[in-house]
Amino acid sequence: MMNTLISNRNTAGKTLLDALDRNEPIPVLYRGKKRARLVPLLPQEKRLKAAEHPAFGMWKGRISDKDVPKIVRQMRKGRFDAL
Repeated sequence: MMNTLISNRNTAGKTLLDALDRNEPIPVLYRGKKRARLVPLLPQEKRLKAAEHPAFGMWKGRISDKDVPKIVRQMRKGRFDAL
């Protein structure tokens, strides 16, 4: 296991990244005491495109969305009338 000091984090960048690539957690020391731990990120799940998101198109086919500006005005009416 590798330790790193706050003072040498800029000069040991490649070494830190190599250790993270090996899935090693790295304790960060400040004045000889452990203050933090660098851990590798978990693999990211496949990101969905906006069109593939379940919420995309959830209002498709609604009759009331023919006049979008009117709907938005009605939604904001309460806020603007309160001023």
